[in-house]
Amino acid sequence: MKAVIPAAGLGTRFLPMTKNTPKEMLPVVDKPAIQYVVEEAINSGIDDIIIITGRGKEVIENHFDVAYELEKILEERGEREKLEEIRRISELADIFYVRQKKALGLGHAIYKAKKLIGDEFFAVLLGDDIIVARKPCILQLKEVYEKYNATVIAVQEVEKENVSKYGIIEGEEVEEGVYKVKRLVEKPSLEEAPSNIAIMGRYILSPFIFECIERTKPGKNNEIQLTDALNLLLEKEDIYAIKFDGKRYDLGDKFDWLCINIEMALQREEFKEKLIDYLKKLLNYVG
Repeated sequence: MKAVIPAAGLGTRFLPMTKNTPKEMLPVVDKPAIQYVVEEAINSGIDDIIIITGRGKEVIENHFDVAYELEKILEERGEREKLEEIRRISELADIFYVRQKKALGLGHAIYKAKKLIGDEFFAVLLGDDIIVARKPCILQLKEVYEKYNATVIAVQEVEKENVSKYGIIEGEEVEEGVYKVKRLVEKPSLEEAPSNIAIMGRYILSPFIFECIERTKPGKNNEIQLTDALNLLLEKEDIYAIKFDGKRYDLGDKFDWLCINIEMALQREEFKEKLIDYLKKLLNYVG
């Protein structure tokens, strides 16, 4: 199975930082956000990865490329640990890049991978969504896919007042935490929402989705919505949804970015105790 990582968005929610820096390259402690996404795919048994980029995203390609000059300097200095880490990044997976020349929506971005995917099911991981989980989220989806041989999407419950921010599903629970989807609604009002079960940036898609995207008419902001294409897919094939185990952070949201930096730092032994002490002192000071 191949993975597609859409990373061509403009990142307008994180301006002014994203004026010259892709949001996928925002640092989370000492790694860019997209590296966590790539590592999730790899830890799920996927090492053929297609990243959909756009204008000004060359830094993403450079990050996963060999850095000869830097490696030479680190080697001369005898900084073996840093050298091994830099080399590991360039050897993570076979990564291919396809450019989306216009920002025409998630559905359009995924469609750009059609020639490289062919007739196989494939994974999609949004490049600005990080999911912290004991078992990688996309691996949880793969297990459901292997059972039902159908498209699978990751979902979680959200507060009802937040349903208008997400694609929302209507479905029938067929086993604990797994739903057979009846329909999907893109960013509905609270009154229109069929549930509070929201789509969360991880998918395993049937190759038939490409034909559905071709038939999908542009919606808001002249964008081709993946949710609309999935509704067309439902006319031909089953779709399942899994309430995955884990926490999802949206790197388009500034508060989420602050939160995940704290959480990931707390998972690092060199930072954990110092950060806890600092936060205690800070809270006492603010209080």
